[in-house]
Amino acid sequence: MRAPSRGGLGSAHGKAILMGEHSVVYGAPAIALPLLDLQTTASVREAGHGSISSDLYTGPLEAAPAKLRPVITALRATADRVGLSADTFEIVISSTIPLERGLGSSAAVAAAMVRAVSTAAGIALSPDETFELVQIAEHVAHGTSSGLDAHAVRSLAPVRFQAGVPTPVRVAAPMTLVVADSGTSGSTSAAVGGVRMLKEARPSLVESIVDSLASLSDIAIDALGEGDAARLGATMFSGHEQLARLGVSAPALDALVAAAADSGAHGAKLTGSGLGGCVLALVEPDAADSISAAMEAAGAVQILRTTLPGGQKENE
Repeated sequence: MRAPSRGGLGSAHGKAILMGEHSVVYGAPAIALPLLDLQTTASVREAGHGSISSDLYTGPLEAAPAKLRPVITALRATADRVGLSADTFEIVISSTIPLERGLGSSAAVAAAMVRAVSTAAGIALSPDETFELVQIAEHVAHGTSSGLDAHAVRSLAPVRFQAGVPTPVRVAAPMTLVVADSGTSGSTSAAVGGVRMLKEARPSLVESIVDSLASLSDIAIDALGEGDAARLGATMFSGHEQLARLGVSAPALDALVAAAADSGAHGAKLTGSGLGGCVLALVEPDAADSISAAMEAAGAVQILRTTLPGGQKENE
């Protein structure tokens, strides 16, 4: 193994799941949206001793806390792949993606790290190689990862994801999105485990919900392709209802969805694993302020806004 001969920089963005949380585990399609205004960057350079600087921890690499295990996994896996020694890196991580909110923070940090380390080695990894390395970190972060986040944080367009295969989704017109943070962390493992238990107890119920979510995903793709915000919003409300039937919503999330509906949003739903995290609302640009205020009044501790560009193609 050799020390890096130069520095490297990598970045990735956040994501929100538009449709298909949980049902994707059972073979149904899911749709993830890029949150291009939420960014993570990682920089690496040669140093005498490995260290890391981030919002979570600053200090020697070997003393990093368990929460940084996924990103250190990405660092070591990539360093091994490109023939560098991870123990000689000085690492700086900066991110505007909220942690543990279902917005792809762990995958984005891993993707940024993979890019930074490979750049430092002067090696251009293929998209498949990058995905593989991000997935190694994602399995550490979540136990088992479908791969949706690893694709979504590297794509500039929405991604339809089914049976491990990502497909870019066309967006005919820009869409304005409000992301409301409930202030509570979701738990992917707890939510997935709860759905699994429900499926064992009531298989026909879960199968019908999975079928409904699959149909809603198809409708949402059509609506994005037509630039039909009203139709897309209706699928979001329906999607939230189905996820609530699965038991992965929470009173705080339901309150935010209701506030968005009452204040004129086209649609709103939880995004991510549920049991906490965020609500995604589709709004008209001139109504974003009033809808954001209503969601804050309903308990949101943070409001993020972004625009889904129209006419973009996937570009990894």
